[in-house]
Amino acid sequence: MLAAGPAAADVVVGVAVPRSGAYVSVGEQVLRGVEAAARDANAKGGLDGQTIRLDVQDDACDSNTATAVANHFVRSDVGLVVGHVCSNASLAASEVYSQNGVTMITAASVSAKLTDRGLPTIFRVCGRDDDQARLSAIVLAERFRDRKIALLQDLTPAARALANATKDNLNRIGINETLLSAFSPSDADDAALADRLKAAGIEVAYYGGDAVEMGRLVRISAERGFRPQWFGTSAIATPDFAKIAGGASNGVLMTFYLDPSRQPAAAEVVKAFKAEGGEPTGSTIYGYAALQALVAAGNFARTQDPRRIAATLHAERFDLVLGTVGFDGKGDVTAQGYVLYVWKDGVFTPAPK
Repeated sequence: MLAAGPAAADVVVGVAVPRSGAYVSVGEQVLRGVEAAARDANAKGGLDGQTIRLDVQDDACDSNTATAVANHFVRSDVGLVVGHVCSNASLAASEVYSQNGVTMITAASVSAKLTDRGLPTIFRVCGRDDDQARLSAIVLAERFRDRKIALLQDLTPAARALANATKDNLNRIGINETLLSAFSPSDADDAALADRLKAAGIEVAYYGGDAVEMGRLVRISAERGFRPQWFGTSAIATPDFAKIAGGASNGVLMTFYLDPSRQPAAAEVVKAFKAEGGEPTGSTIYGYAALQALVAAGNFARTQDPRRIAATLHAERFDLVLGTVGFDGKGDVTAQGYVLYVWKDGVFTPAPK
């Protein structure tokens, strides 16, 4: 739904997602949700009575590219943006948006720093990485207190932040990990890491990296006879993980946001996705919710002005596919946070208590 020469009466909403690079599948999920939300909103009169058109840009989950995309939106007088997906991209672009009065809402960036800066036009409908790390530590403590635990990260900012935050929370509970390791993702390094973990007697391996890398690591480890309890994060909430890991994905635990596709508020939207032959997996419904929130605030305040929409998001509550939610002073959504899931036969479902 790329905007091409929109009429003056149209409201153009920027959409910044990775359409290249390691996080393409998450970008596709978010974009599917945004496109569906725009279609449904336009069927009901659009935003402040105007048709919504989308200007979709690829930021490749890269900070510099994200900044360039943000400047493109500013030059194009786009005042409302759904994006970005990766936290590093959102952090970089949000500086541009904040300086220029653009309202940005992300469906997938979990860095606590994004909203802790208190920028008045920056929002998210997803959870925060510090909340995710707390849940991860609690699960490790409650389920695997007497096991040998490894905390792994691959030198990327997101994986490093999650591993360190999980370590801090776990240590505060009184449990020390057996191994804390950083590695450079590759087939050879994955094999070497698997052998190292096996030799150390690791029984539980926590890793905050992306779906492609974790899928490969889980598969290669299994091929080498190492099958610990793997524990991932929201970064693997995509079918790509199970496709790459194969049968070794069964039983892998994962923290991810509350799955709104299972909630009554999202029933009609989920039904529509299924009628079109697809499941609203991963971050799809969160992409829908991000645009839905902008539309709801604009229609409530009867405005297209991004600053007034931002003020309305902070002040009011809205009936979204996430339920009835609002946004706190930082821009964080008030919806329920993270949940523990388990992978089985290529899909993830809530883990048994």
